[in-house]
Amino acid sequence: MADPVTLDPPLKGQCLCGAVTIRLARVKPGVDVCHCDMCRQWSGGPFFSLHGVTEADYTLEGEGAVRSYRSSEWAERASCTECGSNLWYRFVPAGTVSFTAGLFDLPADWGIDEEIFVDEMPPYAELAADSTRKTGAEVMAEAKEGGYDFG
Repeated sequence: MADPVTLDPPLKGQCLCGAVTIRLARVKPGVDVCHCDMCRQWSGGPFFSLHGVTEADYTLEGEGAVRSYRSSEWAERASCTECGSNLWYRFVPAGTVSFTAGLFDLPADWGIDEEIFVDEMPPYAELAADSTRKTGAEVMAEAKEGGYDFG
């Protein structure tokens, strides 16, 4: 997986109606994909994201149009109250954010870096990307190794 890079100028993204704008000053170049059941229910398919962004790496405009939902003990998901666009998934224990990739006009060379929860992926969501693939158990084990306890 790639390390985060500083972007100059920052990468700008916005929801469908433009009420929420996000500027990423630093991010890992590449897209991560989550196939877990919750992400599929939330997004209607795999969740394509710019992964692991810290609070210092982005700015947000239009906070009044953001609605957050605590979807589990460790996760928060946000959407625009005006148009309903999904905005981000926050991994609460680490404070990192994964922004919806579709909010941004990404560079052409940013492919899929990693797919997670592939054991929950339905057959119709199989991707042709040559990327790292991890099961839910592998993802949870890595998180526990990183000091995060899920009970």
